[in-house]
Amino acid sequence: MPNRPARIAVIGAGPAGFYATGHLLDAEAAIEVDLFDRLPTPWGLVRAGVAPDHPKIKAVSKVFEKIAAKPGFRMFGNIEIGRDISHTQLLEHYDAIIYAYGAQTDRRMDIPGEDLVGSIPATAFVAWYNGHPDFYNLDPDLQVDRAVVIGNGNVAVDVARMLVLAPEELAPTDTGDHAIEQFAKSTINDVVIAGRRGPLQAAYTNPELLELGELQIADVIIDPAEAALDALSQADFAEASQPDQRNVETVLAYAQRSRTTKPRTVTMRYLLSPLEIRGDGRVEEIVMVRNRLERTDDGSIRSVATDQTETIPCGLVLRSVGYRGLPVEGVSFDEKRCVIPHAEGRALDAAGQPVPGVYCTGWIKRGPSGVIGTNKKDAFETAGALLEDLAAGRLHDPLSPTIKAIDALVSDHRPEAIEYGHWQSIDAHERALGDPHGRPRIKLCSWDELLAKR
Repeated sequence: MPNRPARIAVIGAGPAGFYATGHLLDAEAAIEVDLFDRLPTPWGLVRAGVAPDHPKIKAVSKVFEKIAAKPGFRMFGNIEIGRDISHTQLLEHYDAIIYAYGAQTDRRMDIPGEDLVGSIPATAFVAWYNGHPDFYNLDPDLQVDRAVVIGNGNVAVDVARMLVLAPEELAPTDTGDHAIEQFAKSTINDVVIAGRRGPLQAAYTNPELLELGELQIADVIIDPAEAALDALSQADFAEASQPDQRNVETVLAYAQRSRTTKPRTVTMRYLLSPLEIRGDGRVEEIVMVRNRLERTDDGSIRSVATDQTETIPCGLVLRSVGYRGLPVEGVSFDEKRCVIPHAEGRALDAAGQPVPGVYCTGWIKRGPSGVIGTNKKDAFETAGALLEDLAAGRLHDPLSPTIKAIDALVSDHRPEAIEYGHWQSIDAHERALGDPHGRPRIKLCSWDELLAKR
């Protein structure tokens, strides 16, 4: 290694990218990190994915602010690696690259009618109400009677809850003003959450599930027959994790509740999978098939369709069946799992060998699983591997690793790129807007508004 700081590019300014950056900048080695993101705003899903009524979770951004204040940190926003600057060009200027850009798109259900008006990926809906500039103009029609959410994870529970929050529950949050206006006009009185497996196999966490029972204007409705475990789940219950057991106990408790006078409901359904979305130009109903559970050869449980179907009238369908990562040209990619193949965070080539100086962390490394804290351990593993390789002289040897050369690369290929100070101006402006109203911030939600603060 020449007598200079090691220059690292981290691609993606969400939790995984920030945690990796912090670990590198805390190392005893001389390291400088440039953090890139396609948005003008950092924090990834902390800003654009965490439910707005979960301010304690969003408070992790204070950790990221401290990382950004460390010597050796720089950020370039409004620049997309793979579009504006290539992987090959980065390698010319950096000793190592850590890809931490997450899983940006949704998985499809691949059923007829999936693209009807009123059928929306939950990822897009979440981004819309969180003020992501790409989805500012999504404009979902909430003036319908019923919404059906496909999926049984935390995102499904989040979007269902957001659809039935009272105005006073939304008021103190950083939900985008455009979305608050739409929620205020909503006529949705029932949200159905449909999962393909049973209560024991559901992917949501117990805190999320319990929140549904505390809504001001909505009851949780569960048919006792659907809450009851099938024979296979009963056999697995005793050996299940405590969180999974608590989920089942919570579902059974909800099933015993009586309906109150609250005007809205969240109806939780199990062992149902979508077959078809129907409507004349827009969503009018969804056809579901009843499933049964069976054990596979490896001992796991899977859902299998029966010949029983039912049709649920609805005007909105939100699919929450998973996120998927996208490839960057020049970086190996597992098309089946939609991740970068790796060994302890070291990116692998097509032959399964580590690529010098190329790493990954977060969802693009392990797939869309875990909570924000999961990314910390994940990022530390990747950063630790990089530090090992730095000490052993195994990093990439760039041609032009100077700050002057990197700045020229950015200005030549993306003159509209912005630096961390731009985000600080946005942040201060949003906080100032929100303060008189008792809100953490009022977000700038369009590209024009965000870039005008440059």
